[in-house]
Amino acid sequence: MTREHPVTDGLEALYPFLYAGASDVDAVLRQVEKSTVDKVHEIVALRGDVLAADRDRLFACAQDLARAFRGGGRLLAFGNGGSSTDAQDLASLFLSPAGDARPLPAFGLTNDIAVVTALSNDIGFDVVFARQIGAFGRPGDIAVGLSTSGNSANLVRAFDEAARRGLVTVGIAGYDGGKMAELDSIDHLFVVPSPSVHRIQEAQTTLYHALWELTLGALDECGVDQP
Repeated sequence: MTREHPVTDGLEALYPFLYAGASDVDAVLRQVEKSTVDKVHEIVALRGDVLAADRDRLFACAQDLARAFRGGGRLLAFGNGGSSTDAQDLASLFLSPAGDARPLPAFGLTNDIAVVTALSNDIGFDVVFARQIGAFGRPGDIAVGLSTSGNSANLVRAFDEAARRGLVTVGIAGYDGGKMAELDSIDHLFVVPSPSVHRIQEAQTTLYHALWELTLGALDECGVDQP
């Protein structure tokens, strides 16, 4: 017998206290509080694990990004689904930061929906990023791809195309890195080791904000003038 409400069933598994029958309001609120606190502790610990594992590699990656920007390079960011939103946020962070931070040339490859749908419809979704990198990417540019699973076929093809064209390549993945961990075409790979998509994306956001700050610091050390 099939379940009639799979979405509701999934939410019930995550938040059983919201789907209980008659229940005490105070008890429900205590469970909600505990669930929230547990998630906060989980993401704080995960961020600490990522920092401990990747501190030196983040610094090295920022140096490469600063070197690329100093040479006139641009950053091209891409991802699917929620990772697409994160890629757009990453590009906006570099291009239009708050305060007096220097803007750096960065673009999200899912921003132009006409291009995305044309490539997907006429050729195939697997090439939606590789084709754009082939058209826009120049040696010395930067390609940053985000994925929770690390297994997205269109990211794999994009990294291969970017490496072939001489771009600096940065991968941000989750779980165990998936197929992205097997690629020779990624110069800098950062993996958030968690089975939770939510915690992965939260930690990835922290990771690329740290990478942005380190890149700005590397540029400042070299005395690059503000655009």
